[in-house]
Amino acid sequence: MKIENHKNHHTDLYQDNICVIRRSQTFQMWITLSRPFNRHTDRLHLHLKTGPIPKVGKRTHVIVPLVEELNGNCWEAAVVEENDKRIKLSVNSPGTAVIGRYRLTVEITCPNGLAIYTFNPSDDIYMLFNPWSKDDSVFLHDEEERQEYVLNDVGRIYCGRVNQIEARTWNYGQFDSGILATCLYILENSKTLCSGWGDPVNMVRIISAMVNSNNECGVLVGKWSGDYKEGTNPTFWNGSVEILQQYYASKGSPVKYGQCWVFGGVTTTVLRCLGIPTRTVTNFNSAHDTDVSLTIDVYVDENMDFITNKNHDSIWNFHVWNDCWMARPDLPPGNGGWQAVDATPQETSNGIYCCGPAPLTAIRNGQVYLKYDCPFVFAEVNGDRILWQRNADGTYSKISIEQKVVGCNISTKAVGSDERNDITHMYKYAEGSEEERIAVETACSYGSKPDTYESPTAKDVTMKVVMEGEGPKLGSDAELIVKFINHSCENRNVSLNSQLAVMYYTGVHKGNCTHLQHITVLGSVFKPYLPSVLLPQPIGTPVVGQKMKVEISFINPLPEELKDVVLNVEGIGLLPVQRITYGDICSHGRVTITKDFTPTLTGAKKFVASLHCSQLTQVHGVADIYVEACSSNTQE
Repeated sequence: MKIENHKNHHTDLYQDNICVIRRSQTFQMWITLSRPFNRHTDRLHLHLKTGPIPKVGKRTHVIVPLVEELNGNCWEAAVVEENDKRIKLSVNSPGTAVIGRYRLTVEITCPNGLAIYTFNPSDDIYMLFNPWSKDDSVFLHDEEERQEYVLNDVGRIYCGRVNQIEARTWNYGQFDSGILATCLYILENSKTLCSGWGDPVNMVRIISAMVNSNNECGVLVGKWSGDYKEGTNPTFWNGSVEILQQYYASKGSPVKYGQCWVFGGVTTTVLRCLGIPTRTVTNFNSAHDTDVSLTIDVYVDENMDFITNKNHDSIWNFHVWNDCWMARPDLPPGNGGWQAVDATPQETSNGIYCCGPAPLTAIRNGQVYLKYDCPFVFAEVNGDRILWQRNADGTYSKISIEQKVVGCNISTKAVGSDERNDITHMYKYAEGSEEERIAVETACSYGSKPDTYESPTAKDVTMKVVMEGEGPKLGSDAELIVKFINHSCENRNVSLNSQLAVMYYTGVHKGNCTHLQHITVLGSVFKPYLPSVLLPQPIGTPVVGQKMKVEISFINPLPEELKDVVLNVEGIGLLPVQRITYGDICSHGRVTITKDFTPTLTGAKKFVASLHCSQLTQVHGVADIYVEACSSNTQE
């Protein structure tokens, strides 16, 4: 029955030999009794129990009655076939059923007394959310989107900067052996009541909190310092499977280390595995508002020098989070659909490091009073950057407001292809439009500085810092252009200050390079362009069960030797995660590495590789491989 159930419930991709079904949908089961079942004298009930202390009142102990005819959207069972001592049951569950692992027992009351049949743990039932059912609050009506946001186990995560967007392939691997068990283990470690595991709003908050280790028993340790010798450099991961396997094998010890795209990738894996439609989203020029002002505040003194102890807000080159699809019956109508969820530990929500679900509709309209964490997400995508100057009496004056600074090219993988889909319009109205300005002013009226937009600020002279062409390259000079526009009817004299600083992609200040008096320039943080990738090339015909090779080529782009080079390779249905220690690569040297593997699954697959050493990170490559089924005529 497992094969039939799995096909009907869209769970046939799970690699474990267990019964995985989705709630709010009929499933079938055979029961073998000690004698033939008598419909007239025997009364049968199924007992399904989940959690450490199952209780009927908490919906974690379900008593399923036997009925003559199934009605749907409730717990019920009906006999549909009899074969001597075996009976076949069709069982229904409601669209609000608690998800998780259920233990099954059968009780039959007959004239001779009560008979109880207890099933083996191998027959436990794993219940998931059901995006295919209209009675489930995660219902997604479009089949192509369900294929992408629930069933696709490989995706694209975007990084870089707004004018230099890079994409990397990420193996979500939500169907790999042991991953579903790990996802349920994460829920158990959260110490939350499993009676609340039927509500997707509650569920994504739990997962958002548990993917990071800032809360107790979380999966990933976040680190941005550059010192990763006690773990794995975040740029080295190619997917979520190795991370989740390490977490489970270590009995819940946090895995080192993660940054935003790793948190986002793991969150997508866990939520898709549990049946919640999820996508990984990248926001370029992503703001981090630390004081709930919903603006990005920059403070300078009387001489236009930055005041270090007041400048806590920052703008990251990019930041990665997730969107999850669900109804929001807890909010006013119109707020269902995509919800922003962020597992990267930045700010607390109700005392816990998690974020969301925040309705994209509410963010777009500036309705930041709706739960959860809409103010933080709004500032990330649509906060204005405001320059405040200290006055002689210690107060601060607002001297400029920059719009169109944050929330650029908000990106996710397109449905059904590897193309980038720009979804900025889902997070905010067109920059500078009347609707967008109303949303900003509405949002800020609920922030910690509600008078920020009390009176209009005249636009006089504006300034923009740009870098034309492809952008900076390692070892080459970079040229910045400062453009001024005088919007007034009179001539204007401009005095400037310029400060060149080194910053992490998160916008955190690392150190100054140079400082020129009388010039202050607020501009972008540029990442040097690195014209270097790994080039995996399959050799041979990909067939399930037959050994083949892949050739990985790489050219060192630097005029110096690369030390202690390590490669990380993997591919869902191709080979598990493997690390290859190569050694040193000479200046501008070309290397080729050949790797043997044996495909285990048919269909379109991706072979992913990454290279890491102390001088280079963020070097990735991917090869598309279509694996054919093995036929009796195929030769070794």
